[in-house]
Amino acid sequence: MNRVPITIDGADQLRDELRRLKSVERPRIAQAIAEARAHGDLKENAEYHAAKEEQGFIEARIRDIDGKLSNAQIIDVTQFGSSGKVIFGATVDLIDEDDGRELTYRIVGEDEADIAAGMISVGSPIARALISMEEGDVAIVNAPGGEKAFEIVAVRYL
Repeated sequence: MNRVPITIDGADQLRDELRRLKSVERPRIAQAIAEARAHGDLKENAEYHAAKEEQGFIEARIRDIDGKLSNAQIIDVTQFGSSGKVIFGATVDLIDEDDGRELTYRIVGEDEADIAAGMISVGSPIARALISMEEGDVAIVNAPGGEKAFEIVAVRYL
C-alpha cells in the first residue's frame, strides 16, 4: 500500500474531524432517525429519508478519514534541521520574478492543500519545481499559462 505524506497539523485536523463525526454527529443523526421513526409511516417521511441520507454521508466520511489516516506517512518537518533546502512540509518565501510579488507557500499533502491559506499540494507544479531547491535558487515552474520563475528567498521548517 502506498503511504501518503501528511503534515502533523494535517493529521491532527483529520483526527479532530473524525472525533467530532464519531462523538457528535453520529449520535445526533441517530437521535434524528429515532425521532423521525416515531412519526410513523417511513415511506412518506421526508425527515427520516433526509436523516438516513445524512447518516450515509457521515459514515462515508468516517471511512474516508480512517483510510487516509491508515495510509498516512506523518512527516514532522522540524525533525530535519534547517538546511535551507525545500522539502515536504517546509514553508517557502518566494518572489515572482515577473511582477515582484512576494508569495509564501507551505508544501503539504494533497488533502491539506488550500491555496487561499498558502498551502500547496506536494504534487502541484510549483511544489514539484521547488522541492530540493535552496534559498537563493530560482525555480522555473511549468504552469498551464507558461513558464514562471520564482526566486526562493527563505525556507522555514515550522
